[in-house]
Amino acid sequence: MTTSLSAKRGFSWKEFLISNNTFIILLLLVVASSLLSDNFFTFINVRNIFLQQAGPILVALGLLWVILAGGIDLSVGSVMAVGSAVSAMLITEMGMHYSLSIALTLAVGLAFGCLAGVLVAYFGIQGFVATLATMTIARGTAFVITNGRPVSVEGGTINSLVSPAAWYPIIWVTAVIVISATIVHRYTGYGRKVVAIGSNETALKLAGVRTKRFILSTYALSGVLAALAGVFLTARSSTGSATIGVGQELDAIAAVVIGGASLMGGKGFVMNTVAGALILGLIGNIMNLMAVPSYPQGIIKGVIIIAAVLLQVATGKKEKTV
Repeated sequence: MTTSLSAKRGFSWKEFLISNNTFIILLLLVVASSLLSDNFFTFINVRNIFLQQAGPILVALGLLWVILAGGIDLSVGSVMAVGSAVSAMLITEMGMHYSLSIALTLAVGLAFGCLAGVLVAYFGIQGFVATLATMTIARGTAFVITNGRPVSVEGGTINSLVSPAAWYPIIWVTAVIVISATIVHRYTGYGRKVVAIGSNETALKLAGVRTKRFILSTYALSGVLAALAGVFLTARSSTGSATIGVGQELDAIAAVVIGGASLMGGKGFVMNTVAGALILGLIGNIMNLMAVPSYPQGIIKGVIIIAAVLLQVATGKKEKTV
């Protein structure tokens, strides 16, 4: 009887709006931005948005996996700085080819992620505390590597990742990672187990699943993606710096939450998180186009984030009663 009633009811706008509220917020923001500035839909501006948000999208995706498993990673901004510093120093000081420098940089990001993951999964330290310590270590490491100074990278090396001749590789790399993450999350046993850990880790343990290795893997993935985001920033600015990524962990958390993920774990989606990161990027972009001074931008951005999150909370409650 219930099935027949559902079939008769057919398409529901209410359910559609609830399940796609993140994308609707993004669409409304795009429309508002295009109305507020004639320069918004120019090729240069759209290109710059994707170039600027490639790194933050990767950081948010890495953090999403940690949050899905019921954890938190505050070290992503500092690992970005390490990624920027290591990649620049390997190229300038050691004369290393940029492809090899990127591979070694990702290995460094993996090491920091594994450090946090081991502390959480095998030593029972809370994610907040473990990654707070990792954050401090990573930031200090970045300053030691660069000696506290910006490291300029020669043209034709790592900045080839933003070359228009190659159709801006960092955009395509980000797209491939997003698609891969979506497939892993929705269609693989690994994705289902990570979500299940965030929902009920005890039940999974009783089923014989070794949850610790999965928790470790989420932090490792977060470290790798954060380091890659640092590489992207180095490519864009042709400079490695220990000061980048300050506050990026907060933006990443905001992107994940705007995307509808639960900080308690067990709920979240890849494309929604990407949309959340783009929403934050569009907010900053339109304020820059409208020449809004930098100091009020933080206030405006915070208010918009609160409004978006409140909408997620409101529709989340309705979703349970539908």
